[in-house]
Amino acid sequence: MEEIKQNKMAIKPLKKLFWKMGLPMIISMVLQALYNVVDSIFVANIEGTGALANEALTYAFPIQILIIAIGVGTGVGLNALLSKSLGERNKEKVSKIAGNGIFLGLVIYIVFLLFGLFGSKWFISLFTSNQEVIEMGTNYLMICSSLSLGSIGFTIYERFLQATGKTLYSTISQVSGAIINIVFDYIFIFQLKMGVSGAAWATVLGQFVSFGVAMIFHYLLNKEINGNVRYIKPDYRIIKGIYSIGISAALMQGLLSIMMAGMNVILGKANADPTILVGSFGIYYKIQQIALFSCFGLSNTIITILSFNYGMKNKERSIECIKYGIIDTLIVSGIITIIFEIIARPLAELFAISGGSTVELIDVCEKATKIASLGYIFMGISVAIQGVFQALRYALKPFITALLRLVVFVFPIAFLFTLSDNVTNIVWWTFPIAELLTAIISLIMLKSVIKNKINSINQLEKKNNNLIITISRQHGTNAKKIARQLADKLAIKFYDKELTMIEAMKRGLDKKYIDATMQDEDGYSIYLSLDANKDAITAQSEIITKLAEEESFVIVGRCSDYILRNHDHLVTIFLHADDEYRIHKVMEMYNDSREEAIENIKKSDDLRSKYYSLIANKDWGVKENYDLYIDASLNIEEIIFKIEEFIQKIKVK
Repeated sequence: MEEIKQNKMAIKPLKKLFWKMGLPMIISMVLQALYNVVDSIFVANIEGTGALANEALTYAFPIQILIIAIGVGTGVGLNALLSKSLGERNKEKVSKIAGNGIFLGLVIYIVFLLFGLFGSKWFISLFTSNQEVIEMGTNYLMICSSLSLGSIGFTIYERFLQATGKTLYSTISQVSGAIINIVFDYIFIFQLKMGVSGAAWATVLGQFVSFGVAMIFHYLLNKEINGNVRYIKPDYRIIKGIYSIGISAALMQGLLSIMMAGMNVILGKANADPTILVGSFGIYYKIQQIALFSCFGLSNTIITILSFNYGMKNKERSIECIKYGIIDTLIVSGIITIIFEIIARPLAELFAISGGSTVELIDVCEKATKIASLGYIFMGISVAIQGVFQALRYALKPFITALLRLVVFVFPIAFLFTLSDNVTNIVWWTFPIAELLTAIISLIMLKSVIKNKINSINQLEKKNNNLIITISRQHGTNAKKIARQLADKLAIKFYDKELTMIEAMKRGLDKKYIDATMQDEDGYSIYLSLDANKDAITAQSEIITKLAEEESFVIVGRCSDYILRNHDHLVTIFLHADDEYRIHKVMEMYNDSREEAIENIKKSDDLRSKYYSLIANKDWGVKENYDLYIDASLNIEEIIFKIEEFIQKIKVK
């Protein structure tokens, strides 16, 4: 069977594909990290108190990360549900999901508002007894937490724009806020002499600008989502659905907050000046995010490409995905290591342009950067493997990887170093050691995963002689009735959407698999990207491939002709008919008027075509792509005879 064109992730050379898809992600994430670095540079250069101000911000940073973590988790779940319902063209459900997103944003904001007003001083006091640092940290945290509506609101509305494919506008919103933040950092801190409070006001002002711009874009351009306030009311099932998807992302992001808070405690109790030690850690960590976010950019690329190829049961390309994904991440992290080793001193000196920070702080920052950056290579390995685990649908393994590199190894190693009088110089070895240990364990886990998941691909398929007949069809061709009668005649099983779902449940696949599999070809629209559909692709492939390993059957739709394209005994059929036949058949089957039948035929065929193109990147309904191209207006017995005759001709057993 001729394959006229295939998805780039199925055929493009992986060496080039990783860079083509990964570079934009890397650039985007590095810009986010640089934004945090620039923010810290302004604070560290506050005249006279820059070192203390930087220490105060380091103590406040875990809560800022926590706000982001909860927002990211909520946003991930919100985006997934919105995309699914937009694809189904269920406008009422789309509006309810969006309304629940706004409701959750308000609830999250109220929590942090209360924390900001009543918990800020308590939180900063956990790490230090220096009253000046407590006052600065409390002021900064109180402003950022009690006015976090901008940050949380932007996360929600950003997802609205992303779910409808308007990613450019979410980027514009984000960049607008970043520019405002930087401009007002300079004005508030240096011109108006507002100190740390000025940095906080600049931050929340930038967040509100991003939030406002995103809202404007959403309400002006997102006609797919009804913004009526009546939808802003809680729905337990929708909220449960959001967090069943987003909780993993929230927990993994939340580990960063735990790591920062834990290190602040450990370093704050060390036998060294906390202004120098904790302040240096705060500066180093924000610099380190440049390397970390770069690795995450490629990790996200691994998730997208590997999910597709594993979903399509392509063993060779799945192995190559893992290999090149790890290699390319190592290249990026290695380049960043070399750059940081070279520019460690001038980078550290940026935090003392105005003399706001001490020379000792800069010396320690330089040392921290040079030592800790030696671990970036190992960090690249762990983060890349974490992406592999996520692509292969493991829930616990990527969390374990993050837990090891951020908490399990970091805390005890850092504590042991703080027992030394030379803690200021040696504690930075905590990070490369923790990264090395995590990388070793991650590689051991990866070896087991490759053996269990990748090496088993297609093993059973090559050993069986099961007959598989896939039937694709235009709307109104009576395909299910024909398929059932054909299966009965051949004494083999029949599967459609509903029966495939039942088989998924029998095999113990989790709810996400079943939800993805329940999606019909008519349930996808132009809004959805291949990345957004990787769960559905993987779910369908796993279920249909397992069935093909075990028995012969006839199956309708589900892109099964592409999923089983390498099966030895596959017969692919496409049912078509002229417009009049299909119009009358739809009117007969669904009690549609003639106008409704015409509209539904057009809509259904259009969406099936887009769905097929999305998964297989082949032209749906083209005669050359199928073994048999049959006119469904023929007598059913005649259609079944044609298929049986073809099977006998090719001597399928």
